[in-house]
Amino acid sequence: MDKNEYGLSSEISSVDTNHGKLILDSHKLSYHYDRVEAWENGEQISPVSVDMALSRACGAMCSFCYAMIQEPQERASIKTKDALNLLDDFAEIGIKSVSLVSDGESTLSKAYVPFVQHASKLGINVANATNGWEFENEKVDQVLPHMTWIRFTVGAGTPSSYAKIMYKGEKHTEVFDRAMKNIRYAVEVKEKLKLDVTIGIQMVLTPEFKNEILPFAKLAVDLGVDYGVIKHCSDDEMGTLGIDYSKYEEMYPIIEKAEEMSNDKTKIIAKWKKIKDKGVSSYKRLYGPQFLLQLSGSGLVAPAGQFFNARYSKLHMGNFTEERFIDIFKSSRYKRIMDYIASPSFDAQTMMGTLPITHYVNEALNNHITDKKRIKPSNGTKPLHVNFL
Repeated sequence: MDKNEYGLSSEISSVDTNHGKLILDSHKLSYHYDRVEAWENGEQISPVSVDMALSRACGAMCSFCYAMIQEPQERASIKTKDALNLLDDFAEIGIKSVSLVSDGESTLSKAYVPFVQHASKLGINVANATNGWEFENEKVDQVLPHMTWIRFTVGAGTPSSYAKIMYKGEKHTEVFDRAMKNIRYAVEVKEKLKLDVTIGIQMVLTPEFKNEILPFAKLAVDLGVDYGVIKHCSDDEMGTLGIDYSKYEEMYPIIEKAEEMSNDKTKIIAKWKKIKDKGVSSYKRLYGPQFLLQLSGSGLVAPAGQFFNARYSKLHMGNFTEERFIDIFKSSRYKRIMDYIASPSFDAQTMMGTLPITHYVNEALNNHITDKKRIKPSNGTKPLHVNFL
């Protein structure tokens, strides 16, 4: 296996699990080349995927949470009727997948179970990232058979550090026990029913918690999940979270050691590309949101989660609880905002937070349009979660 200049595997982020390749540190645009081609020809395209939440509420208080700096916004959950109408609009314009991640804990919403089931019925791939605290047995039974993947946020590998990072202090370790119990049940259901759903856990790495890297990897293996992913922490353009990206490099050997703990069932994967970018993007234009759009748990439609805050109101396209999403998508405001962030008037390096969810897509499209590295259509075996860019 090839190694880069740090001695790190160049392919560890793309591993075989279940029945295909799991790609967590790149993009899948080559499998959606028809939209790349239409976009390059100047056509308005439907996003391949949407990342969103059904609520802005969350019981956690994660120290790394970008949603904490996306205030002020409404915290009420999305009504079930609005959530299902949204999915109908997604299906009509050709959106292929929806991930419940964004800026809230969607499992708290009354719309959660109906949303997942309706997305599956419409043929839209659906996935979820959650702290798992409310993902109890009944919900697991109702939604897991309909999901493409589910990822649990696990801030650390030990109960005390987990509680310190994600809750209110070391004494609140019961949240760790609750989450582990629910994750183990999800793994049990997957194996019992032989579901194709991919189950993973994720650590958002900040330098002060480097001692939790190896316990996290061990926990992933012990839980028997498909993967444990170690990723960077995104900050805003003002450095509100105080992430010192210069300190990531000294953690490389520990992360590599964690990856070596992988076994046939569980892969430990680091998002090396984003980690090594150290909060600096190679692109200035923002093309990615046309392919991967983000919606807030308030119903707000914006090009990226970094723009949910009220100070970016000029980039707010509308709210799907007030008007149908399909009308927002077809509006002149939607097109005008997409054109603006893809123009020389916008600079992603200085006018938005670091490493957005569209980072890999932004980079690939920028390289494509500048002929640095053209995206080529792929006719090979599709990777897992192909509709999640």
